[in-house]
Amino acid sequence: MKVAHALEAVKALGVLRSRGVSDPRKPLETLRTMKESQIYGPQATLIRHSARIAPNSPGLADERGELTYGELDKQSTAIARGLQAAGITEGTVVGVLARDHRGLILAMVAASKLGVRVALMNTGFAKPQFAEVCQRENVKAMLHDSEFLGLLDALPDDLPRYLTWVDDDVELPSGATTLDDLVAANSTDELAPPSKPGGFIILTSGTTGLPKGATRVKVSPLATAQFLDRIPFPSKSAQVIVSPIFHSTGFGTWLVGMAMGNKVVMRRRFDAEATLQMIAEHKAEMLVAVPTMLHRMTELDPEIRAKYDTSSLKCILLAGSALSPELCVKATQVFGPVLHNLYGSTECSVATVAGPKDLAVAPGTVGRAPITCEVRLYDDNDKQVTAIGTTARIFIRSGTPFEGYTDGRHKQIIDGFMSSGDVGHFDEHGLLMVDGRDDDMIVSGGENVFPQEVENLLLEREDIYDAAVVGVDDAEFGKRLRAFVVPEPGHQPDGEEIKAYVKNNLARYKVPREVIFLDDLPRNPTGKLLRRVLIEYDVPA
Repeated sequence: MKVAHALEAVKALGVLRSRGVSDPRKPLETLRTMKESQIYGPQATLIRHSARIAPNSPGLADERGELTYGELDKQSTAIARGLQAAGITEGTVVGVLARDHRGLILAMVAASKLGVRVALMNTGFAKPQFAEVCQRENVKAMLHDSEFLGLLDALPDDLPRYLTWVDDDVELPSGATTLDDLVAANSTDELAPPSKPGGFIILTSGTTGLPKGATRVKVSPLATAQFLDRIPFPSKSAQVIVSPIFHSTGFGTWLVGMAMGNKVVMRRRFDAEATLQMIAEHKAEMLVAVPTMLHRMTELDPEIRAKYDTSSLKCILLAGSALSPELCVKATQVFGPVLHNLYGSTECSVATVAGPKDLAVAPGTVGRAPITCEVRLYDDNDKQVTAIGTTARIFIRSGTPFEGYTDGRHKQIIDGFMSSGDVGHFDEHGLLMVDGRDDDMIVSGGENVFPQEVENLLLEREDIYDAAVVGVDDAEFGKRLRAFVVPEPGHQPDGEEIKAYVKNNLARYKVPREVIFLDDLPRNPTGKLLRRVLIEYDVPA
């Protein structure tokens, strides 16, 4: 087994060479970058590498314009000097609470240059969550956007804070310091390197409680190979990322984009039409999004979509939540055969990828494992399941696992495979289908129901825009199914007719006992459904 894994690693390095990440014509630069990755971690390493080989190439575009890789390098160094002078030094943990823009990127790179650990905060935090996570992660300074000034009340008054973005017409506190202030006040001369990488903490989605912190100190080159093996990342071109960069998909695709020398285009808040405009203006070859975002883009009036030339797109990479078969088919009709569905987690990184051919065969599939990764199914007795179509727990072997949660807990591991927390099955083509979260399973009258199957059926209807199914307490059956439905604009679906529709297409025990109509479903910034909110929803009598 060890020999096989070693051979896989060699093949992964071959992927990096073939995709141009490592240039055999520049062996000294390759060696220098590999050495620096052991000192700085990925953020600063990749910026420094690109600034050496292509300082004038655009590295970032946001609502303030563009920055070259050389400018990103120099500005992040000045910011690092300012933080260092304030006592934020190697081994410190800083929190970053920012939307997708240059301030977020510069903050992460500056911290990386100092050997400071970055805790990436969720922009959807409520104040109690924010305060508890900051305390748990031992945050000693906060870099944040001005819109989150109210959340900072939850932190000690003497905790240093720096503004990463300032909205128009915002009255800043007396003595506030911005990243622009640090850039203007400090030298861009190169800093002495840290003794070791500070690393970063990406928080889990937190759909079932307080988000856990998943720590990574370094990122292996194998992680980049896992992305590049089955995803056609552009090279020295433009990629639009609207998936939040504080989460693993946005963060990972930003790193790979830098490794490929791309201009990464980002925007602070997602807007469906504005995303099409960014693709057209930058002639982007890639879009990174979550399914709910793509859904909103496909739901735009065709006349609005026709205003923007998106023919440059060669890849739409989706991750973060389930891709329904209905959305898969509709998005392919709108954008062509460019969809790629990535399945992974904060803890496991990449697990599988489905390309356009996979999705044509099995809409909604998450595909197959890329190089250095492997997926197995295990039953509740920890025995491997190999039968086609049999649902069981999904376990992942990745060449780049995380180093454990910051609270000391860990995922279950069997034979070197880590639990994803999901359940699924392999179809007759060997493609993985995710049936839902292990803890989402509803036992109603002794029958097991995974809500995603019912939700996918509902989403096939033209009169339903969004749908969710949860289990609620029931005296007779233990749990009963309750469906929450967001109607398509201009439609008024009937609850009884919806139940009859499910009964005609699925087993009797999968029919919702109730159908509740809502204007919107509660989702986190990565598009994941907040089922707990729906389970606790107070239905009017």
